[in-house]
Amino acid sequence: MASQDWFDKDFYKTLGVTKDVSDADLKKTYRKLARKYHPDSNQGDAKAEAKFKEVSEAYSVLSDAEQRREYDEIRAMGSGARFTAPGSGASGGFEDVFSRFGQGGGRQADFDDIFSMFSQGGGGGSFGSGRFGQPTGGYRGFGGPQKGADVTARTTLDFVTAAQGETITLQAEDGKPFKVKVPAGVADGQKIRLRGRGRPSPDGGEPGDIVVQVKVRQHPVFTRDGLNLRLTVPVTFTEATLGATIEVPTLGGDTVKLRVAPGTPSGRVLRVKGRGIASSKGTGDLLAELQVAVPTHLDDAARAALEAFHAVEPNENPRAEMMAKAKA
Repeated sequence: MASQDWFDKDFYKTLGVTKDVSDADLKKTYRKLARKYHPDSNQGDAKAEAKFKEVSEAYSVLSDAEQRREYDEIRAMGSGARFTAPGSGASGGFEDVFSRFGQGGGRQADFDDIFSMFSQGGGGGSFGSGRFGQPTGGYRGFGGPQKGADVTARTTLDFVTAAQGETITLQAEDGKPFKVKVPAGVADGQKIRLRGRGRPSPDGGEPGDIVVQVKVRQHPVFTRDGLNLRLTVPVTFTEATLGATIEVPTLGGDTVKLRVAPGTPSGRVLRVKGRGIASSKGTGDLLAELQVAVPTHLDDAARAALEAFHAVEPNENPRAEMMAKAKA
């Protein structure tokens, strides 16, 4: 079930696109905004970071056909209603969430209480408990049987499993195990909908769905930037100054070689095409940010050699440009 703050957020306006925007134009617009507001390009800028989060949230919803359709439906209902998703606030795994639905009133009461309000006061028909409170075919008594309620659950995946995809086994509310295919490239906070695995219909309609919200554990080396993978690669002073060929790891476990050009500054990013996240939406790249590592221990010979270099190094002040800009 969608978040209730979807009523108040205009994701189309956030991205600056119209409701009929194509998938290609949506992706193009998002990438432009993501580059503009990415925290790496706006160090210490809280407003840019907040804007980046808003843009990312909007794109994550509108780029998913199912979520985009749900978002359009719930926005069309207007901002006067509020719904509580079944199982909201649950922090445990599937067993914890499902157990609540098997106890007495359970979370299903949230839906029953809300939908019953539509039938009070002499209205026509009342909303059922299908998606966003709508029965399968329209108003009760006119559109056929109701769809069963959705069940919301959560699961946590390690970084590699989320990136590469895998079939995992979960336990239904009746205690029986069933398999779920996790698509490659699933992101933290993304939802997977398992159709027909939710609550049964109260009057013979189709069952509801299980909506799985995915949490992805952090990786000690890699971070995600859309479909790209980022990592920080230390290089020595001599490697950065004289140039070198170095090896860096990939998420798959093997290594790739990168050429560090002579005079490479700290912070430069080298790109390895096609070694990022591979998903149905495309394949990203591996982005290696080079950081010059300063030695913490020098023996006498190394110190003498470094002092000799200092005596003959170019008379350049690396802070001169910064100081000039600060005065201006």
